[in-house]
Amino acid sequence: MKHELKDVSWQRRCLGWLIHAFTASGAFVGLLALYAIYQQEYLSAFWLMVMAIIIDAVDGLFARIVRIKEAVPQINGELLDNIVDFFNYTLVPAFFLLVTPLLPDHWRWVCVMAITFSSAYQFTQVDAKTQDHFFKGFPSYWNIVVFYLFFWQMNIWVNMVILLTLAFLSFVPIKYVYPSRLDYLTHNKLLRLGMLLATVLWGVATAGLLWVYPESNKALVSISMSYLILYVGISFYRTWVPLSQSSEIDSLELARQS
Repeated sequence: MKHELKDVSWQRRCLGWLIHAFTASGAFVGLLALYAIYQQEYLSAFWLMVMAIIIDAVDGLFARIVRIKEAVPQINGELLDNIVDFFNYTLVPAFFLLVTPLLPDHWRWVCVMAITFSSAYQFTQVDAKTQDHFFKGFPSYWNIVVFYLFFWQMNIWVNMVILLTLAFLSFVPIKYVYPSRLDYLTHNKLLRLGMLLATVLWGVATAGLLWVYPESNKALVSISMSYLILYVGISFYRTWVPLSQSSEIDSLELARQS
C-alpha cells in the first residue's frame, strides 16, 4: 500500500480526494432538498434533486479518469456513492410522498415502506450492477418517478399502483440501462453515442418541464416521454436479447488496461 501511494503524484491524490468530496456533496444537496420539502417549497426541492442527479451522473466519469482507486485507495468510492444514492434516490423522494397529497392517506405509509424496503434490496444485491453494466431490477429512480407523479397530477390511486408496481419490479431480474455506462449496450459506437445524447436531451427536456411548471409544453413532454419509452424498450430488449459479449468485452478490457 505504501509503495502504491508513492507511485501516485500528490496532484492525483488531491484530485481523488476532491472527487470523493464532490460525491459526498450530493448528500448535503439531498439534505437541502429535505429542508425545502419541509418548507413546502416543492419546486426548489425538485431543482435540488436535479442537482443531486447531475453530481451522481458525472462523479463516476471523473473517478475513472483519475483512476481513483489508485489515487485514494483508503476510501471505498462505491460504498460512498451507494450511501449518497440511497439517500437521494430513495429517502428524499419517500419523504416527499409522505408530506404531499400524491397518495391515499391510509396507504401512504404502505407505499413508502414498499419503496424503502425494495430499494434496500436493490442497492445491496451482489450483482445489483451486472458485469455488462446494467442495473438488475428497477434501479430505484424514485426521485424521477415522484417528479412525474407531481407533474402529471393523476388520481392518487393510480399513483399508488404505479409506485407499488415499480417496487415489485425491483425484485424482477430485468436489466435496465445504466445511462453513463453504455459499453455493452451495442457494438455500434454511434448508437451508444446516440443513447448518451438522448439521455442528455431527456434531462434538458425534463428540466424544462420543471422550469415552465405549472404550465406545460407539448414538445418537452413529447421528448421526455419518448425517452422513457426508448429506455424501457431497450432495457427489455437487452434483457431477452443480450449483446454477444465474449469478443467485445475482451477487447474493451484490453483497451482499458493499455
